[in-house]
Amino acid sequence: MIACGARLEVVAVPGVPLVGAGADVPDLVVRAIGEAGLVLTDGDVLVVTSKLLSRAEGRFVDLSSVGPSARAVDVARTVGKDPRLVELVLRESNSISRQAPGVLIVRHRLGFVVANAGIDASNAVPPHAPAGSGPWALLLPEAPDASAAAIRARVEAEVAAGASVGVVITDSFGRPFRMGTVGVAIGVAGLPPLWDRRGEQDLFGRTLEQTITALADQVAAVADLVAGQAAEGRPLVLVRGLRFDAVTQTASTLLRKPEEDLYA
Repeated sequence: MIACGARLEVVAVPGVPLVGAGADVPDLVVRAIGEAGLVLTDGDVLVVTSKLLSRAEGRFVDLSSVGPSARAVDVARTVGKDPRLVELVLRESNSISRQAPGVLIVRHRLGFVVANAGIDASNAVPPHAPAGSGPWALLLPEAPDASAAAIRARVEAEVAAGASVGVVITDSFGRPFRMGTVGVAIGVAGLPPLWDRRGEQDLFGRTLEQTITALADQVAAVADLVAGQAAEGRPLVLVRGLRFDAVTQTASTLLRKPEEDLYA
């Protein structure tokens, strides 16, 4: 069962600091919820930015320490990017989907298709970075589905008071057919990633035949508006107003098979 009423609440949860390697993200989330005085209810979804996890996992890379391979140098020449960055992209990817001046789109090792393997240079400097170091890059988390499950387990055990909640790990992706980026789910726990509405009827009694909603991506997108992508510092967002049965599906459910992907 999945349902959404006529109202959603999207609230940034305060109290989560800018972290470095070794931070306990589930503990940070539990503490922030407690300090904010939030009482979680069934259907609440906690949305955590991938950058918080990446920083906690120490996924910082000083580009000055990266030696690009011959392949990275060749690709960098085509796309016009720093060969050191291209080397990181190749290490994090299974294959190149598209390359052109200014564009390097790959199939990430986690299965999704994304520009630059999701590697980011914004808010990528580690705490206490040595003077003169960098430029710095931040890789995506190692296993966002597992991280989502760990956060959910800790939250339900310590602050959910019996409520069943979902957790979504988000990142910002571009799209091949639209300008701009949107928040997408790269890790999911508890929340159904997809909402299959086939067999339901529309206002005029017509049976839906194709409608499958990317529920986790929609949650990620609405939370991204509040979390922000610049200096907002809001890596934890509560989305309230959904109803769903807990599931064990992960973000991999959202991935289209490579042989079915017309853009990859």
